[in-house]
Amino acid sequence: MAIAKAERLMNLALCLLGTGRPLSKRELRGSIEAYLEAGSDDSFNRMFERDKDDLRELGLVIATVENLDGEVGYLARRDSNRLPPVTLDAEEAAALGLAAKVWQQARLAGAASGALQKLRAAGLPEDVDPYEAHSALEPRIPAHEASFEPLMLACRDRRPVVFDYRKATAARPEQRHVEPWALECWRGHWYLAGWDRDRGAERVFRLSRITGKVRSRAGRFTVDVPDVVTVRETVASWAGETADRTALIRLRTGSGYPLRAKASAVRDLGDGWDELEIPYGHGLDAWLVEFGPDVVVLEPAELRAEVVDRLRAVAKG
Repeated sequence: MAIAKAERLMNLALCLLGTGRPLSKRELRGSIEAYLEAGSDDSFNRMFERDKDDLRELGLVIATVENLDGEVGYLARRDSNRLPPVTLDAEEAAALGLAAKVWQQARLAGAASGALQKLRAAGLPEDVDPYEAHSALEPRIPAHEASFEPLMLACRDRRPVVFDYRKATAARPEQRHVEPWALECWRGHWYLAGWDRDRGAERVFRLSRITGKVRSRAGRFTVDVPDVVTVRETVASWAGETADRTALIRLRTGSGYPLRAKASAVRDLGDGWDELEIPYGHGLDAWLVEFGPDVVVLEPAELRAEVVDRLRAVAKG
């Protein structure tokens, strides 16, 4: 059945591309063997409409033209279905090659590799790859979360979604109604930026904290998508990356290596504890809570209070 349909679509595409004038359904039925074998007019009409929609989905531009007698005809004009010459400089070609390698661990691998092959067939040089000399380094952006693909499609199609989300400080997930804008990878984790309808504000969600299935919802976005969505900058801000102060914490020896990497000073206190000075910015309290009993905030007092409040909220469930 799959082969028969592929042949039928190819024959229909060739008929529409090869004609110099619009062809009616009657003429197309008489030209394509599969349509001649259709049992009835209704069966043919359903088959033809599905095939026409499938070709349009594949990118073929099919024009519908009505003649003086009111009969509808179809054709695919070559000028409407011809791509301009592919002209890429070395840096652009390298970026495409890198992108194809990056997506090998996601479902986009087939599409990326197929697109690259088509570009090479259209004249993209085979040897344009400045990364070839460093082939020991293989770029990867893993996308293991089950929510990645439905959210990627929702961002593309501008479809609202619903999912259950567990914050770092919450014992149980909450349902979120979101208008998804963009996905971006930052420091090995995927994040979704979008409009949170329940809170009436822009929010960023870490995909690894989405539980259950992502469900699409009907309707349009209620808020315009910004021209520039600063996912990384937003996440960095919430993670305390844009720090303008210093915090003093105690950290259990042998733990909290991400905190140690950020520390501007480390002092051994003995008894299995170290004292660290770390940058303090918005969202640091949420990050410190993730280290549980291995971290004690010494100062400032406001940061200590924020961490204590978060720990109490988790304890209450």
